[in-house]
Amino acid sequence: MAAAPGQEVRSPAAGTVSFSGTVVDRGVITVTTADGRRISMEPVAQQLPRGTRVSAGQRIAVRDEQAVHEPCGTCLHWGVREGEEYVNPLLFVGDLRPSVLLPVPEHLK
Repeated sequence: MAAAPGQEVRSPAAGTVSFSGTVVDRGVITVTTADGRRISMEPVAQQLPRGTRVSAGQRIAVRDEQAVHEPCGTCLHWGVREGEEYVNPLLFVGDLRPSVLLPVPEHLK
């Protein structure tokens, strides 16, 4: 998702910081929710320490200002795991009704 360097990263759900550190060459923070989902975000800096309880919307880190990589430049990567399986994080945000294709208006043909 789009994120400016230094932008605050907020927890998408209440939980506990279960990981806060470096993976390979980037800062990562993981929040584990009461139902066991693990939500990870990277690259981050100034992240809260492991064991910190957080509420939804609470600042947990900032987008690392130094990490710029292709193809997104300064985006924030995020993932959700249930057990050991990654699941589509879009299942947990917004309205995901099926897409509906509409006819192309005549003036656009």
